[in-house]
Amino acid sequence: MNHKIERIQVSAACTPLTLKFKFDAGTSRGVLREKHNYLLHVRSLSYPNWVGIGEAGPLVGLSLDDRMDFKECLRQVCDSLGQVTFSTDPETLMAEVADLVDERLPSIRFALETALLDLIHGGKRRILPNSFYDEHIPIPINGLVWMGTEDFMQRQIDEKIAAGFSCIKMKIGAIDFDTEYALLKKVRQRYGSKEITLRVDANGAFSPAEAPAKLEKLSKLAIHSIEQPIQAGQWSELERLCTISPVPIALDEELIGIGDSGERKALLNLIKPAYIILKPTLLGGIRATADWIRLAGEAGIGWWMTSALESSIGLNAIAQFAATYASSMPQGLGTGQLYHNNIESPLTVKDGYLWYLSEKGWASIYGEDLD
Repeated sequence: MNHKIERIQVSAACTPLTLKFKFDAGTSRGVLREKHNYLLHVRSLSYPNWVGIGEAGPLVGLSLDDRMDFKECLRQVCDSLGQVTFSTDPETLMAEVADLVDERLPSIRFALETALLDLIHGGKRRILPNSFYDEHIPIPINGLVWMGTEDFMQRQIDEKIAAGFSCIKMKIGAIDFDTEYALLKKVRQRYGSKEITLRVDANGAFSPAEAPAKLEKLSKLAIHSIEQPIQAGQWSELERLCTISPVPIALDEELIGIGDSGERKALLNLIKPAYIILKPTLLGGIRATADWIRLAGEAGIGWWMTSALESSIGLNAIAQFAATYASSMPQGLGTGQLYHNNIESPLTVKDGYLWYLSEKGWASIYGEDLD
């Protein structure tokens, strides 16, 4: 990068990207068969041969920017770039993106932020200085088991263990709790907690009344943590659960839509979860997620990062960001294997780790602009 360049003006184009799941991905909000994302390409006359690429992809029924006019909002942000300039200092650049893009459009913030960071670092899909990209140090990840029939979930568990994962995360709440418990019990009977770490994600499936008994039962299986046992927005109930639960509680959906640092701090200090789960696409990008990490550290709360069903572009950015922190905690970054038509990239899952194998290279990324 030419360090004499202090500010740049950019132009942008957007490409729709419809990702096709390899299977019916069950969640507490329904079954997913495809995911509608958008790639944001940014260019600058200051760097005539470079292109930065970011990814915007709201989660249906969950993201703040899951809205009918999303494409129009994305187009308006692209059009507005001709009237502004950005610093080439990463921290200043991210603050300027936050000022430009409404906080109610978190996935667009993430896309623009990461596209610009990619651009100023050479348009090589390098977002930040980090050990994952620069030194090829792999990131430990959990193996994700999706909701579905008992046979389908058991098959996934067997496949993840055979693939070398030592941390398994199972989504629960789709079939009856006793069946899900039995699946987890089978794993624990075969593998002790030092061999296999078990995480569960309820996605708010429990009611406040039934949660304590279910958490007590899960504790018999040495469960590492449970994500969002009850629906988001019930702060007093979550505070009570975090106090009495024998299974450490992690907040996920609870963090969405809290854009003010003071409110973030208030939430963490009141509920006092054991962990928070960080999805930059839902939280407003790298800068917003870094603030959550800072506040969690001050409160003695653990964290890990997960993708939100992005393609290789978004997953790469999140992995590099996660790698800037010295965390040995398995991250939730294995979603690149979900799609038939993901973008070919150096990202590779092997033996329970996500690797950046630069010899594989990136596929050409192209497509039609938004209508």
